[in-house]
Amino acid sequence: MKRKFKRISCAKKMTVLILVIAILLVSVMTGCSYNSAPKKVADKKKSINIGLCFDSFVIERWLRERDTFVTAAKELGAKVNVQNANGDVKEQISQIDYLISQNVDVIVIIAVDCEAISDAVKRAKNKGISVISYDRLIKNVDADLYISFDNETVGRDMGKAMKHALPHGGKIFEINGSSADDNVIRVEKAFKQEISEAGIDIVYSDYCKGWSAKAAGEYVEKALEKYPDVDGIMCGNDDLASEVARVLSENRLSGKVALIGQDADLLACQRIVEGTQKMTEFKKVEELAKTAAYFAVKIAKGEKYYKAGDSGQKKENDEKSSDYIATKKIDNGKSLVPYYSLKPVMVTKSNLDSIIIDSGFHTKEEVYLNVTKKKAPQMSGFKIICRKGEWHSHDTLSAVFRIFRRLCRGCAAG
Repeated sequence: MKRKFKRISCAKKMTVLILVIAILLVSVMTGCSYNSAPKKVADKKKSINIGLCFDSFVIERWLRERDTFVTAAKELGAKVNVQNANGDVKEQISQIDYLISQNVDVIVIIAVDCEAISDAVKRAKNKGISVISYDRLIKNVDADLYISFDNETVGRDMGKAMKHALPHGGKIFEINGSSADDNVIRVEKAFKQEISEAGIDIVYSDYCKGWSAKAAGEYVEKALEKYPDVDGIMCGNDDLASEVARVLSENRLSGKVALIGQDADLLACQRIVEGTQKMTEFKKVEELAKTAAYFAVKIAKGEKYYKAGDSGQKKENDEKSSDYIATKKIDNGKSLVPYYSLKPVMVTKSNLDSIIIDSGFHTKEEVYLNVTKKKAPQMSGFKIICRKGEWHSHDTLSAVFRIFRRLCRGCAAG
């Protein structure tokens, strides 16, 4: 009887032990797999308030993204307070502090300077406000999320385009964006790696503070004095490329120098079909902005938004914020930040119509505006029409008129 009692006791102990181990395993796995923000919005009836801090609206894409973000957030029941720093880092810090004073739930930041705003971000975090690094990775802070396009892919695509334009190698300039932008460093690194064994030499390189297009033009003017035989120019974005294109035109180098950029700005797309720019990188900026809005609402609600090893993709045709999950992390110098990236697409003359126009990013009329003007009733050479002493020409050169004046008079006499 005693031995039987021992067997029952051991069985019970074993059962309890197994249950305890199972519970611990589930707890550990759950804790390691997910990130969730503090549940600030305990009351579901409370409105969600999001601060949206822009670097500036100088770059074409930012206006698109502002409107898309605000619309998407409102559809999810959130209010958005938009701030524009106009490229001034001190102003952006002041705006972040203002949003902290307004006790917003989440601040989404397109940083003017990825390091200089770190202390302001820390103040927000200390107040229990979540922070999302949008497009540019804020350095040395415990941000809640980084959402951007894959900058390594951008750099590689730019390198591939330059190699294709210069199959035998050559000399190029590298006109980068702001050195305070973490994306610039990542794009530049990938670009250099891609062209490293292609016989392409970077003979001039510089950074445009605050993404100044004016500085880009000045750098190229200076570089051309020393290297007038340049073969290609890599520009940090299409806004810089527009100013560089102007300088090339003034030096009669349009179409002779391989010009590349990114963002698929309208002017860049026009240059591609005209033959004065080789490529740009298309980014679905509306999708990025909408996704950021969904993440901001998820984080404000305290919902899980990171899970290692998941697909990280929302379901097809399903726009519920619960379907957005970040699946990887990125080092910002202090910690590993949950990271959600979108894939960019290289655009050249061969695929511009299918990528840019078919998607509705720009219209065909907009992209081909200058090409249409040049081709419309354009004739090979010139055409003279004689009718009862009147002569007309589609070429206004007076020299041509004088050459055919006698013929026209003969027609009139006949």
